[in-house]
Parts: sequence; C-alpha cells; structure tokens
Amino acid sequence: MISDPRTPLQQLPVMTYEQMLEKVRYEGAYPTRERAEEAVRLVLAGLGRQLTGDERVELAARLPFEAACVLTAQIPGTQPLTGWAFVKDLAARTGASLATTRWDTGAVFSAVAALAGPDLLTRMLRQLPSGYALLFGRAELTPPRRRGVSPGRGCEPRPP
Repeated sequence: MISDPRTPLQQLPVMTYEQMLEKVRYEGAYPTRERAEEAVRLVLAGLGRQLTGDERVELAARLPFEAACVLTAQIPGTQPLTGWAFVKDLAARTGASLATTRWDTGAVFSAVAALAGPDLLTRMLRQLPSGYALLFGRAELTPPRRRGVSPGRGCEPRPP
C-alpha cells in the first residue's frame, strides 16, 4: 500500500513512558520511579487544563501514550493561569508546598520540552500566559519598553 504524500506522517514519541519517567526522576532527583510518575501525572494534568488547539494536539502526539492520555483527559479551563498561578493551583490541589510543586513542574516540563522540540515549545509559550517560559527552563522574553518617552511625545524637536 502506498501512502498519500499529502498526508502528514504521524509523529511518534521519541521516548517511551518508562524513559520519560526516568528522565523526570533524574531531573527531579526523585528517590523512586513512583514519585516521578506522581509528578508527571500532576503536572501534565495541569498543563492539559491550560493548553488548547493545535499545540495541545501536537504535544499529545509527541508524548508517550500514557502521558498523552493524562494531558488530553483534562478539559481546558476557561480562565488561563499565569505560570505562578499554575504552580499555586497544583500546590493547592495536592497540599504540597509551593517550592516542591515548582520543583515538580520544572522536572516534568524539562522532559516535555525535550519531547516537544523547540518549534512546538515556542508556539506553546506564545499561547500560554506569562510565566511558563521560566517553568520550561527558558528566559521570559518580553518586548522592550521605551523609557522616557510618553505617549504622543516622541523625540520631535520643540517648536521655536
């Protein structure tokens, strides 16, 4: 059977779920695989409540099946959360400290970023509110502000 060249090839995950858990376990310095899996499930469920559209579908296609199921089982929320609000929401759901939850988020997002790749990650960060770039280990880039120039008053010369 010859495939239609106009049909995009299905993206296969570059790592298994077990490999993903080991990456998260290493990144998060977790003592057990179970603790890493707990972090993966918590953070991916939270991300599933924030991410929508094509980026959500593409990310799910790049994640191992078990991780994709956790992400897509969530219904996206109506109010997007900033990165810090995301961490606070996860901490409130689990009763964990903010520091522990921030650590979990960074460990899981490290693996997610590796699976997503730079182009998809950039598109995801454009969709999400501010604060997520830092959670994914990227600099939070914002447009530069012009200092000392008030609206309507540029650097035009003053009339004589």
